[in-house]
Amino acid sequence: MPAMPSLEEMQRWTLVFGRMQQLLLENGLAAMKPVETAVPPIPGVTDPATVGRVTDFWRDSVAMWQQMLVPAAQRTAEKPEQAADRRFRDSAWRENPVFDWIRQSYFLISDHMLRAVDSVEGLEDKQKEQLRFATRAFIDAMSPSNFPATNPQVLEKTIETRGENLVKGLQNMLADMSKGQMTQVAPGAFEVGRNLAMTPGKVVHRTPLYELIQYAPTTPDVLAAPVVIFPPWINRFYILDLTPEKSFVRWAVEQGITVFMVSWRSADATMKDVVWDDYVAAQIDAITVAKTALEAKHIHAIGYCVAGTTLAATLAVLTARGEADMVASATFFTAQVDFADAGELLHFVDDTQLAMFKELTPDGYLDGRYMAATFNLLRGRDLIWNYVTNNYLLGNDYAPFDLLHWNSDTTNLPAKWHISYLTDLYRDNRLATDGELSVDGTPIHISQVKTPAYVQAGREDHIAPAGSVWKLTRHLAGPVRFVLAGSGHIAGVVNPPAANKYQYWTNTEPKDTLEDFIAAAHETKGSWWPDWVAWLRAIDPETVPAAGARVPGAGAGALAAIEEAPGRYVRER
Repeated sequence: MPAMPSLEEMQRWTLVFGRMQQLLLENGLAAMKPVETAVPPIPGVTDPATVGRVTDFWRDSVAMWQQMLVPAAQRTAEKPEQAADRRFRDSAWRENPVFDWIRQSYFLISDHMLRAVDSVEGLEDKQKEQLRFATRAFIDAMSPSNFPATNPQVLEKTIETRGENLVKGLQNMLADMSKGQMTQVAPGAFEVGRNLAMTPGKVVHRTPLYELIQYAPTTPDVLAAPVVIFPPWINRFYILDLTPEKSFVRWAVEQGITVFMVSWRSADATMKDVVWDDYVAAQIDAITVAKTALEAKHIHAIGYCVAGTTLAATLAVLTARGEADMVASATFFTAQVDFADAGELLHFVDDTQLAMFKELTPDGYLDGRYMAATFNLLRGRDLIWNYVTNNYLLGNDYAPFDLLHWNSDTTNLPAKWHISYLTDLYRDNRLATDGELSVDGTPIHISQVKTPAYVQAGREDHIAPAGSVWKLTRHLAGPVRFVLAGSGHIAGVVNPPAANKYQYWTNTEPKDTLEDFIAAAHETKGSWWPDWVAWLRAIDPETVPAAGARVPGAGAGALAAIEEAPGRYVRER
């Protein structure tokens, strides 16, 4: 492999190319001056708006070259988002003039591409958002950091290892192609039951759709009303029971709460007829089992994401049946019922996308890898191209990260229900209108739900945007405590107090909009979990001894233990 050119040589050629480019650009600007002509302008080619955008691009190009040809100390400061871009944090991207030019050219072209999208006329707002999303995805894919010839780190490591990094990277890529999924975490670093989902408990109830896990108490007394948690069936339940220091379940048990967790079964061909009614029925069944087994007056329910959406429907069904008192409170983690502003996932629910989903599900279920790829696309820079650079080009080892292991632990979805969910909720937003949807013949009226609710949203959530989650507070009829947590869809929820990370905002005054809420909100550093448990205790402070049925599978009246937690369904693929 030839030796890298010296810094002096690179600077010399950069100066030469810069002078040549400047001459061309200045000549081009002169040629772009308006000329009187009887020929009408061609839209998108010679109309004034297009000519203006081209002129702006050329001027910015000239300005970039002028910046490149002056000493670094005299250059204009970079935009904050460019200076903080982790793809270009290596010093070579700025100290080497060739790569500095590549980097700045990339930013310049990216900026003008997005401006061009914003200037497109004749498109509906939804179409323009889709075009903007596709453009950002293209821009991320074309980053010079993603290609070995334009990434100084890759070139340096290739020379240093004599190409071994590329060999190892190719092995990583071929391994991912063979399994149909991008690797994000060190293989074998984590295993359910070994260092994930370790909170002691037992499976005490099993149906063809879910298992119910009851966790062992660790305090002498516990709240009389147990908590039943419904995680999203799009992923495995142990996002709320990661490593012991991050486990919401373990922490809740340590606060003196009897915790039940639903573990959904990953779909196969036998679940081709499963629909939303079945998931609502499963939630009601789990509530009934927990309440009856402990002889409790009522339970507290938690619904995360899509399971929170379903919990709202479950509460509406119980209200219509006169059984609302079974649930003393409902907590919603990043859940939506009004999907009018549901964020970038709306780009995947047009007729073409829905038809594609039907083609991908000939056996009645959707392979979880497709959903994983969709969610990765929403954060392609971090969840796709970051791994292309680090693990395919640099040949680095994968990091052991529990959350990414969970993110890659895909779950299959019942096709019939999944397509209906995307159509009825995301595309048509039918849940937001009372009576538009029914479950087992019972019309759903979210506005009639009076159950006290704790609604948590993530300020940086890209899956369930905070503004969309906020709409839930406008639909429920009962008292609502809204909490806006720092970070996003996962880290905003899984934020143990001991970590002392992020913050959350509260506001005791009623507000009509999220903007008004934020403007007058009180910020508290750290985790919102203690705020939640204080709210829970205020609703029903009664306690009972942690004995008898409170000990899973052991005490008098307890549900029979089927097997040890975390159970069978979480391990099935």
